[in-house]
Amino acid sequence: MTRHVQIVEVGPRDGLQNESLILTTDQKVDMITRLGDAGLSRIEAVSFAHPDLVPQMADAEAVMELLPARDDVSYIGLILNWRGWRRAQETGVDEINMNVSASNTFNQENQGAGTDDTIDVLGQIVRDASTAGLPVTATIATAWGCPFEGEMLIDRLLFVAEAVAGTGVQEIVLADTIGVADPWTVTDRIGAVKEVVGGIALRAHFHNTRNTGIANAYAAIQAGVTTLDASVGGLGGCPFAPAATGNIPTDDLIYMLDRAGITTGVSLQEVIDVSRHMAGLVGRSLEAMLPKAGPFPDISGTG
Repeated sequence: MTRHVQIVEVGPRDGLQNESLILTTDQKVDMITRLGDAGLSRIEAVSFAHPDLVPQMADAEAVMELLPARDDVSYIGLILNWRGWRRAQETGVDEINMNVSASNTFNQENQGAGTDDTIDVLGQIVRDASTAGLPVTATIATAWGCPFEGEMLIDRLLFVAEAVAGTGVQEIVLADTIGVADPWTVTDRIGAVKEVVGGIALRAHFHNTRNTGIANAYAAIQAGVTTLDASVGGLGGCPFAPAATGNIPTDDLIYMLDRAGITTGVSLQEVIDVSRHMAGLVGRSLEAMLPKAGPFPDISGTG
């Protein structure tokens, strides 16, 4: 098993987009800066979705303008279409992440276009981004299941994954958008996708809707994935996926990896501090267990 796992922090984007309380631009910048200071080197900072549909992300340009340029942090911008790409180009994002759904129905609901059309646009963006020197990741949403179509057939997932790989993206994320995966299907699907995407790096994105998220992360690591998405405190969900609760908590994931001797380069205590800070801002207890229980052994005196 790998001895190092990279964590992509998605709390500022996937986490905050599902909160009814909209944080100020300064609060978002402070959150992202704290996460970078904790050692998270890839942070999905903003989304260039339509402001009327995702008002929590309406100030994406302003957030990027205020974020400090850092050699040790790569800021990721999520896009859904060509308009989002054009907006992202005007900011200081370091990476692009474009969403493509294995479910055609979900793609229509989420992005207003069919999956095939979105993949065509993705190919154009990859070519455009190459000229601009920006790496592009594609996230395949609903890789395990869809709120409209139900269980995602593995043949459909492989068809979409192969088409996405053909666009020339540098990385592919398999996303359990509505939190229906289990460790056994994680193992099977990662293995099958590897066969059709060649040497393209795979990343995994799990939601904890049915309390299997951390187990799924473990299974993904066992299957050879070395990059995982997580959200500080377990913030998050998807506004277009009913009952899709937060991503796996960054705090809890780091604890599991630390105990296994797997390095992340991230300070667990500093992430716990950010998690507690965010709970105060949103006015509720978050899903992560570590801010409540503390690390073991608890050397901080605050657990």
